[in-house]
Amino acid sequence: MPILEHPAYPPATLLCLESLVPCRESQVSMLLSIFGERQQLSFPSIFIYGHTSSGKTYVMKTLLNTLQLPHVFVNCVECFTSRLLLEEILIQLQNGSSETKRASPVPCDTFNDFVRLFKQALMSQNLQDQTVYVVLDRAEQLREMEANVLPAFLRLQELTDRNVTVILLSEIVWEMFRPNTGCFEPFILYFPDYSIGHLQKILSQNHPPEYSADFYSAYINILLGVFYMVCRDLKELQHLAALNFSKYCEPVVRKEAKERDTRKLWKNIEPHLKKAMQTVYLREVSSSQWERLQCEEEPGQIKGLSAHTHVELPYYSKFLLIAAYLASYNPVRTDKRFFLKHHGKIKKTNFMKKHEKTSNHLLGPKPFPLDRLLAILYSIVDNRVAPTANIFSQITSLVTLQLLSVVGNNDQLDGPRYKCTVSLDFIRAIARYEYGSTNVKTERTQTANEWR
Repeated sequence: MPILEHPAYPPATLLCLESLVPCRESQVSMLLSIFGERQQLSFPSIFIYGHTSSGKTYVMKTLLNTLQLPHVFVNCVECFTSRLLLEEILIQLQNGSSETKRASPVPCDTFNDFVRLFKQALMSQNLQDQTVYVVLDRAEQLREMEANVLPAFLRLQELTDRNVTVILLSEIVWEMFRPNTGCFEPFILYFPDYSIGHLQKILSQNHPPEYSADFYSAYINILLGVFYMVCRDLKELQHLAALNFSKYCEPVVRKEAKERDTRKLWKNIEPHLKKAMQTVYLREVSSSQWERLQCEEEPGQIKGLSAHTHVELPYYSKFLLIAAYLASYNPVRTDKRFFLKHHGKIKKTNFMKKHEKTSNHLLGPKPFPLDRLLAILYSIVDNRVAPTANIFSQITSLVTLQLLSVVGNNDQLDGPRYKCTVSLDFIRAIARYEYGSTNVKTERTQTANEWR
């Protein structure tokens, strides 16, 4: 039973559209009812919002192209000024397609010029009797343009006295758009996030022809079981599914297992999915480089993201990150023991308390003040480091990169407090890359975490 029904369009076209937009049938049905027939006046402006990868851009492009509706599709990030935006709309409208571009842009300095040229373009394309759709993707960029641009687009149908509908696609809510002076209120449509069932259905449609649909669906089920809690971006999940499917098929290709031996297939793919967890949302390596990393089995080699990101850090930022890790996971009273040459004798019986027998890695990082971070930094760096503005700016950069996090308010009298947010493997990779051996102060102090 078809879900999409509309008297203005053939059932075969609607059935094809339904197959192209899975799990978005209710939103498409709403849009079809708003659009109406080609000659009917549509709503002047529509505002569609939702999180990243919720299908807004894809659904709108598929809907307009499948039904062959006259439209203009512009990305506001690419056209970052009002003049570029208005000229791009006119160019696409005069060429009759968003795929072809004219060599010379249409001069358009003001919105009054745009309205006049827009009406002329509709006349030249014989579109007076049809609804023309102007789609502005990433519409939040309109807030950075002149104050009259957004209200004018919302009333473009009234200004041009033509059958035109402006569709705004955004990731933020309409309340963040509304000007203080007021404007025409668009029709608001929300695209919710895909549920795990929706993602399972969408990703399973891309199964390779040489394998059965049930086999690929079982692989997608395993993939979502690992990544769904940390990543719900459809594009990222599609990338991960294509990247790791070959490893999932290895036992079947080698005839060591059948397609229904889910347990054996899971044991083979599990370590590769754990490595892929380190590169979710990050593309520091290409797909071919990632495949080579998976094939390397050197015991001392740090795999995944932690083997590469430290290369981009400045010299003292590496030491600051190491010092921050030591300050987060070592108790304050151990600093004298680990970082002073003549610290005196410390009795082992009084060194550990009963509640400290639990590993500090399980308890998580502890906050530390700025002066303690700098004290540890001066201890682990061989040469003398002056507390210059360069050092403090690198601390700020580490916070911006989310390698450190600020704890508490910035207006505290005792200064800011920080936490280290990176893992032990990350710190080991930095130390190994910087020193070239494990015979350094940081490796000696890391033992404090290991035996605790």
